[in-house]
Amino acid sequence: MTAPEYRQAKWGYRLLFELPGSTDGPVMPEIQGVPERGLAPPGMERSSVPLPNLTRGQVVRHYVRLSQRNFGVDTGAYPLGSCTMKYNPKLNERVASLPGAADMHPLLPAEMSQGALQVMFELQELLKRVIGMDAVTLQPSAGAHGEFVGMLITRAYFADIGQPERNEVIVPDSAHGTNPASAAQAGFKVIEIPSDKQGMVDTKALKAALSERTAAFMLTNPNTLGIFEENVEEIARMVHDAGALLYYDGANLNAILGVTSPGAMGFDIAHLNTHKTFSTPHGGGGPGAGPVGVKAHLAKYLPVPLAAKRADGTFYLDSDRPKSIGRVRSYHGSFGVLLRAYTYIVLHGADGLTQNTRKAVLNANYVKDKLLVYFPHIVEDALMIQPPESDAQEELDRLVAALLQIAQEPAEAVQSAPHNLSVQRVDEVGAARSPVLRWQGEQR
Repeated sequence: MTAPEYRQAKWGYRLLFELPGSTDGPVMPEIQGVPERGLAPPGMERSSVPLPNLTRGQVVRHYVRLSQRNFGVDTGAYPLGSCTMKYNPKLNERVASLPGAADMHPLLPAEMSQGALQVMFELQELLKRVIGMDAVTLQPSAGAHGEFVGMLITRAYFADIGQPERNEVIVPDSAHGTNPASAAQAGFKVIEIPSDKQGMVDTKALKAALSERTAAFMLTNPNTLGIFEENVEEIARMVHDAGALLYYDGANLNAILGVTSPGAMGFDIAHLNTHKTFSTPHGGGGPGAGPVGVKAHLAKYLPVPLAAKRADGTFYLDSDRPKSIGRVRSYHGSFGVLLRAYTYIVLHGADGLTQNTRKAVLNANYVKDKLLVYFPHIVEDALMIQPPESDAQEELDRLVAALLQIAQEPAEAVQSAPHNLSVQRVDEVGAARSPVLRWQGEQR
């Protein structure tokens, strides 16, 4: 059986290249003055490109059928582990697609970019209040990038105050994998400490690991086990008494937003993920945004430029910061992503954001009590689910029922799932290691 026959028999459709040609398709005029050869690098040119001659209806229906086979937050509950991915309001997309936002060039002078600079400045101010910090940068591209920026700030701080020997960063074993990676990439030695029997930081192990070489302790609260750290104030005191900085990983900020803040807990540096806490879609590698906030004694090291406001009410990009760690990405951050987050914050207001937090925590505990299994990789045979506030009880009940049903199925059935979709389990590892980037005919 050929690949087209296989697809037709199994899924009821063929690829566009496999559809029969149509005499009703568009007739493309010849383009004058374009050389036939020499535009592509040697070895990359094709003698012909067999594009199918299709009607508009064939093309539209093909892609609509493909879209109907996708699963995402628009079709059902999407509990993405500790990432607390939430629904993205369509209003966010409408605002981000407005011509003044979508069509603006990043190199326009400040006098022609006052609206965008005002949004950036106001978002910085809003995020300062959200995480309890004194200054915020919008530059980092995502959470892991924010962690790296935080570690660069940490390194710059200790070099500036004459303590370059502080070259160790402590992380608990429940930390996101990006925490030790970010610290190592910034040049630090990573020290891992275990969790206690309750799944929280083992304060005795932390005390033993702290020394005059410690630069920072990186912590997520609630942690990656889904547990709120009960001893966070003691941890902050221990870290600061040792002369080190306390770093907050904002992956689970959705669980404390509006109720408390990293700054109130004693953290010196914090990043947040706009795609987790403020609904911006982030998948398949981006785009994303991971703003970083710091207390006042670290503000001078933030990346340049920062959005700033003059006394006359106009806005500009401030690059006059001699002790800055420099620029950490091109231009000024993912503006469209940040604009979506700004829209979400303004739409909900302080009370709405706090209400969302309480609902998210309620949803997580509801699913936990229904399943009684929710821990991640450091607990054997476990499952990590943190549903956001945007899922209704009906959706959560459907999810719980499906998981309970799966738990009763034989291992072979689970390992060969899915069984009711048009495409079965995708070999993502194989696709990443040996990608097929162009159409190659009869392969399947």
